Amino acid sequence: MVDFIRALRAAGVRISLAESQDAMKGADVMGVTALDPFKAAMRTTLVKERRDHYLFDYFFPLFFSSNVPPMQNIPENLSQQEQQMLQQALQSLAGQMQALKDLMRQLLEGKPFDSDQLGEMGEKAGLNDAQDMRQRSWFERRMRNQAQLNQLQEMIDQLIDTLKAMGMSEERAEFLRDLMQENLQGMNDQLEAHVGQNIAENMAEREPDPKPDLIDVPFNRLSEDDIDQIRREIRRLAAKLRSRAALRQRRAKDGQIDVRRTMRANMKYQGVPIELRRRKRHVKPYLVLICDVSTSVRYCAEFLLTLVYELQDQVARTNSFIFINDLTDISMAFKELEPQQAVTKVLSDNPPGYYNTDLGNSLNTFRQDQMGLVTGRTTVIILGDGRNNYNDPRIDIASEVQRKGRRLIWFNPEHPSQWGTGDSDMPRYMPASDGVYYVATLRDLANAVDQVLADG
Repeated sequence: MVDFIRALRAAGVRISLAESQDAMKGADVMGVTALDPFKAAMRTTLVKERRDHYLFDYFFPLFFSSNVPPMQNIPENLSQQEQQMLQQALQSLAGQMQALKDLMRQLLEGKPFDSDQLGEMGEKAGLNDAQDMRQRSWFERRMRNQAQLNQLQEMIDQLIDTLKAMGMSEERAEFLRDLMQENLQGMNDQLEAHVGQNIAENMAEREPDPKPDLIDVPFNRLSEDDIDQIRREIRRLAAKLRSRAALRQRRAKDGQIDVRRTMRANMKYQGVPIELRRRKRHVKPYLVLICDVSTSVRYCAEFLLTLVYELQDQVARTNSFIFINDLTDISMAFKELEPQQAVTKVLSDNPPGYYNTDLGNSLNTFRQDQMGLVTGRTTVIILGDGRNNYNDPRIDIASEVQRKGRRLIWFNPEHPSQWGTGDSDMPRYMPASDGVYYVATLRDLANAVDQVLADG
């Protein structure tokens, strides 16, 4: 039970010491002689989240099962004459190694591999070094090679052909083949269970690797479970950013003295602070978001939109647009729904498809229909990787937006080493921008948003 709990923890299931104690108490109450009540007690006490149930069901039989397959003694299912024919056919198989013939007899007698055989094969296959369940299928193949199961399959086919040539009826020969195949499958299942059990035991012997904070995991490495967890936590992250922004607002409204400006202004008085200079009031920004929602940057766009709209009390006004091959105004969705609900609806209504990214065309649509939103107080944020699939990037429009607005900023989740490669127009957009943020992780994205709010 202790090894089972340690293996679950190594696999990523969160289990506290108190929950481990509850599992022990549950086993005391339910007993260990009946498998189903015992399993239910363990699952109830150890697994808190539905997404971890499959891990529990995966590891449980590796620790609480004999892993000995049901196999039949095949000669007992044959007549005396058929047994004699089988012996003669075995003897006629020339050129086969003795070890393979011994394995065939083991299969016919319905004897599973013993612990010595499994241990020897596992040592030759390097199973003692296996530390991760993702290696399981690879070690299973190595164990099958060590057990010579593929050669054994060929030997079964050869044996059946020999029996048919000796006069055994087609029906009985196929009946014998089915029995042998069932035993062969049992031996294969035993090898697979042995591999899984050894890897699980190896995992239980070491402490689980510390998981990186999801806020620092690059967007392109996040799993579906990670994405769901971030969606649950992003409101908490937004609350932290809101607290910082609100603190800046309070300090600005307090009119704190600006020491540097005060000293400069009073140099004419020999440094006597007669004229006080105070900090400028912090101005909330007007934002225009233009987000690429193609597959490569979709999660980044989702998190940016969620963050910004969770922080609307720190923004004067926000207008949002998404694009793949053309621009779509999504501002109304955020006026009608909560931020996360609005993002979900927007992405559902605008799935990635066969069409190619075309920021140039999207910028052209923006100039025709939405350019009035850009004023001297507007910060325009473009989120995307700057790839246009060799379409016209319309740098002229980006430059016009930069001149007309307060500033134009890029958020790019693609690594800078990739900018300018292939169909990337990022080096051409950079001179038409007031700044570029590399936002590969949620922490990068949050810091970039915080910087925008700090310099509203």
